[in-house]
Amino acid sequence: MSPPTNNPRGKDPGSGTDYRRAPFVFAPPTHGAANPSTRGQGTAPASFALKADIGGPLAFSSPDTPGMPEPSPYTAWDFLPDGAKLDDDSPVPRCLESSVPAPVTQLESARLGIVTPEMKRGADHEAHLTPEQIRDEIAAGRMVIPANRVHLSYRLDPMCIGRASRTKINANLGASPVSSSVDEEVEKLNWAVRWGADTAMDLSTGGDLNKCREAIIKASAVPIGTVPIYSMIIGRRLEDLDYDTILAEIENQAKQGVSYMTIHAGLLREHLPYVKDRLIGIVSRGGSLLAKWMLHHDKQNPAYTIWDDICDICREYDVTFSIGDGLRPGGLADATDEAQLRELDTMGELTERAWAKGVQVMIEGPGHIPFDQIEYNMKIERRLCHGAPFYVLGPLVTDVFPGYDHITSCIGATAAAYHGASMLCYVTPKEHLGLPKKDDVKQGCIAYKIAAHSADVALGIPSTRDWDDEVTKARAALNWQKHIDLSFDPDTARALHDEDLDVDTDFCAMCGHDWCAVRISKEIQQFASGKDEEYAWEDPKTTAALTVEQKEVLQQRGVLSPEEIHRLVSKVTDDPAAKPACHSDVVPDSDQARHVQEEHVAAEGNEPRGDAEMMWVSTRHSHGCNHKADYTRGTYEGVFPLELRHACFSSSSEPGRPRPGRPATFLCILIAQ
Repeated sequence: MSPPTNNPRGKDPGSGTDYRRAPFVFAPPTHGAANPSTRGQGTAPASFALKADIGGPLAFSSPDTPGMPEPSPYTAWDFLPDGAKLDDDSPVPRCLESSVPAPVTQLESARLGIVTPEMKRGADHEAHLTPEQIRDEIAAGRMVIPANRVHLSYRLDPMCIGRASRTKINANLGASPVSSSVDEEVEKLNWAVRWGADTAMDLSTGGDLNKCREAIIKASAVPIGTVPIYSMIIGRRLEDLDYDTILAEIENQAKQGVSYMTIHAGLLREHLPYVKDRLIGIVSRGGSLLAKWMLHHDKQNPAYTIWDDICDICREYDVTFSIGDGLRPGGLADATDEAQLRELDTMGELTERAWAKGVQVMIEGPGHIPFDQIEYNMKIERRLCHGAPFYVLGPLVTDVFPGYDHITSCIGATAAAYHGASMLCYVTPKEHLGLPKKDDVKQGCIAYKIAAHSADVALGIPSTRDWDDEVTKARAALNWQKHIDLSFDPDTARALHDEDLDVDTDFCAMCGHDWCAVRISKEIQQFASGKDEEYAWEDPKTTAALTVEQKEVLQQRGVLSPEEIHRLVSKVTDDPAAKPACHSDVVPDSDQARHVQEEHVAAEGNEPRGDAEMMWVSTRHSHGCNHKADYTRGTYEGVFPLELRHACFSSSSEPGRPRPGRPATFLCILIAQ
């Protein structure tokens, strides 16, 4: 029975049921994580993640849902080279220098307590970590610095990947047999780095692969990864692939400066029967090639067989392994299956063997995973692979949005990073459809920067929310220029703002003046909102002419006509005299603005009929179009006249901004009294 309306929180006299609520207690479920805001700005509680565990197995971690695997009790310290001994006099784990070979890799240096220049540079990128903390995370196998010694002699700017650091993103490049060129791929590299890629992989399968790879490495300041098997089968039958060819190509790419390599050594012959009932089989190119090779030769995966020899080459050049997941699921129906997890277990074994050889390791992960299974996938890797950095593709959380898989996958990527992934491989709108072009690369990078940054804030990584806080303060102050300047993509933000309203004032075209909640909050003196002096501004002003980049954004959207875009690009003055008299910068108040506008309408021969009321409804149209609006107070049908194309209106009685020389942007409706 519903509680009586006159006694909503008391006892129902008829039933005796007590509807009274207990007093609300503000007790958010925090677990000791830091506030990601350095200054603790705003009213939000600290992160809901676990307390930071730098130097321990968790680093930055989400709380475990019941039933999740515990972290591995082992680290890279448990898998030392034969004969290695620990220094009993050291308060922290250290290898005796006399018991191990001279250090070549970052891992070997870290085991000796050496802070390398690359570790120092990594710390420059991580405000919350010291070089010593980075060294210790590398020594434990929980962090890597992909920095091939050859690439360091070019332009490489070292960075670190691990769950103690900020989440990184990778962009895939590469020419295909039917599309792209070396110059185009180098351009894509630079474009990807501009939009936030921390690493890039050259996945070329066509053209001159050596030439393309060398050009990308020499042009790149970020680590470059590859999948060597692609080059191994160029010009030969897959069945002719042998151990010597595999080792020769890996060494060739190491000599060129590749900093990390995907080697699909975890897919074994005994795993193949678990694939036969999958809806989509093996979707990894490297995995499918090696599966076919094994079936043809009736032998074990050659990369697994010669793993120790591969390790020796990678150690010589300090190439980081990115152990490939050849059995990653290609659809939700095959996710988290036995084939995938058996391979992951083998990848853990390969990690142990690589660490014993002094080689750094990342683990590659799925793929296509239902949202509810993402946490388990991250935490079973943490268990089986002893906390080695997890590098995941997506994962996509649904399969039915081709053309939008940068969105379906960045949703999964956000969850993956929150639950343990260290690096996210971007997905572009062209995923499953074709080779990404320049704008696809931008869209993929931005989607994954959103995922990575969102996860870092959620994990409580120190200072990660500072940027968000500054944008919020600019937004609260209605300081459009700072709001846009602070954004990740100022050109797009400015173009979209000016598409509707190319004046920076105390409202935007979404709500207009009277309905702007942010403006109202700013005016309430008891609120702090919008009153930060650093973001104070005085008078509204027409925005500057659009840049070339901003013009391209509007042209691609196709909302404005070429003439409208030209007007925004060719502005040369902020002189109020250049604005129509209806503009709120020119007249003293909104009533006067309305009066001037009505005079303008009458002067054009379109005086309102009778006792009609003018109402401005924010809706774009082309000049000369018919419009019909039905309201409870009456109906008006008519043609919006061409003569009004110099007018401008907002969604309230407060006029908006001038639109000289262009069709009016807002529909005028006369409502009968």
